[in-house]
Amino acid sequence: MARTDEDGTVPEMLRPRPEDYAYNLDRALAAVVTLRARVPADAFTAGTLGTDRLGHAVLIRDDGLLLTIGYLVTEADEIWITTGAGRVVPGHVLGYDQVTGFGLVQALGRLDVPALALGDSSGVAVGEKVVFAGAGGRAGALAGRVVARQEFTGYWEYLLDDALYTAPAHPLWGGGAILSPKGEVVGIGSIQLGHDPGDGRVRVLNMSVPTDLLKPILDDILRLGRPDRPPRPWLGVSVSSDDGQVALIGITARGPAARAGLRRGDIVLAVAEEAVTDLAAFFRRVWSLGEAGVDVPLLLEREGDRFEVTVASGDRQRYLKAAPLH
Repeated sequence: MARTDEDGTVPEMLRPRPEDYAYNLDRALAAVVTLRARVPADAFTAGTLGTDRLGHAVLIRDDGLLLTIGYLVTEADEIWITTGAGRVVPGHVLGYDQVTGFGLVQALGRLDVPALALGDSSGVAVGEKVVFAGAGGRAGALAGRVVARQEFTGYWEYLLDDALYTAPAHPLWGGGAILSPKGEVVGIGSIQLGHDPGDGRVRVLNMSVPTDLLKPILDDILRLGRPDRPPRPWLGVSVSSDDGQVALIGITARGPAARAGLRRGDIVLAVAEEAVTDLAAFFRRVWSLGEAGVDVPLLLEREGDRFEVTVASGDRQRYLKAAPLH
């Protein structure tokens, strides 16, 4: 893991050097800006994600369109964007996608920074040199490599079939941009996590969402605020899996699972009569039953007792505050 210096920057020895890249490094890094979002205290996600969120965004169009990670801007009613040159402008949340995790923001003032193209994330190979770019130019950027491409499952009912894992880990990862050898955006920083590539040694890495997932839904989000597809059924649970068991480690207040009486510590044995033994199998089975609103039959175990419960699933987006109009 790369630790920040006292002023919050990346240590100089880990920063990218312009001579190592075929594109204009400093120009590309200028496209990554600081994003601060403020969320109402009564927002659905305020308790889990906080009300004052700080991360990064990258300009992907000359008209002020910024790409970031969705959890930074979910339910935000105030957005402020700061460039490396110190220019501060307000922003407006255009939308976000619960499936991929992307968020889009419109700058409401001139940024005076270059826009970066979305690259071909499917073409970025394991071992490829990349730059993990946070705001602040070279001081906020990290020279790294792609160390894995594989499935990622998040305990919050989230799954990516093909996520980008990079090392060393950037300590301020949320919304940072993964730049390809061409200087294009191929990923957006999501989380930092421990990862075992198969040799039994755990490394601290960044997981980023590949930007190829944005391209088919970009126009939908700009037009509708979300992709034009049926929403997945959402239960409102946090889940872990260990030793072949799927356990509920959290229940979202006022969510579908809470209304159905599910509790922290319940073990999920089966979904619609199909056994599940890991997070990916659990999520995929729930989502296979239909769109949001479908009934989800579960076989649970609680304190040694087995019983069946049917959860009327919900649309996660309907629980969230909409962005204010500008």
